[in-house]
Amino acid sequence: MFIETEGTPNPATLKFLPGRDVMGDGTADFAGPDTAGRSPLATALFALPGVARVFLGGDFITITKSDIAEWQALRPQVLGAIMEHFVAGRPVIEGLGAVVDEDVSPEDQEIVDQIKELLDTRVRPAVASDGGDIVFRGYREGVVRLHMQGACSGCPSSSATLKHGIENMLRHYVPEVTSVEQVEA
Repeated sequence: MFIETEGTPNPATLKFLPGRDVMGDGTADFAGPDTAGRSPLATALFALPGVARVFLGGDFITITKSDIAEWQALRPQVLGAIMEHFVAGRPVIEGLGAVVDEDVSPEDQEIVDQIKELLDTRVRPAVASDGGDIVFRGYREGVVRLHMQGACSGCPSSSATLKHGIENMLRHYVPEVTSVEQVEA
């Protein structure tokens, strides 16, 4: 099994591509070992000293290291854990994930559908190429609420991406949008 590794705009994060589906259509973001219980893969990765965050994408795994860890030592350990997990044939996720409610008024559903379509077709592919994801969390009175995951969570350029990239694009295509704000979880 060959696992490709790519850098991301976040220097504390690397993207690992195992050459097979990881989550398929979904994603899962684990901010710490206490949240990884339903994922044998994330649990194994958090067992490595220096792993601070695990994000599972469609066909990639994004690992964020702690401030004290160095990629030179951590990268081979991560590669070994990923390889061992897939070779053993273990599941990536067990059970169903929690459903997060979206803050949306029923009368705004048409606007929300436009926003989600733009996020899915124009934003999500670019963000995924950097090892992250963006999740819609709500829309009220012109304000779009988004949650950044994976390499995008904690990335120094994520607020600029939200304000100058995503906000400008959404305001252009959906005039009802006045601003975009980042929310945690």
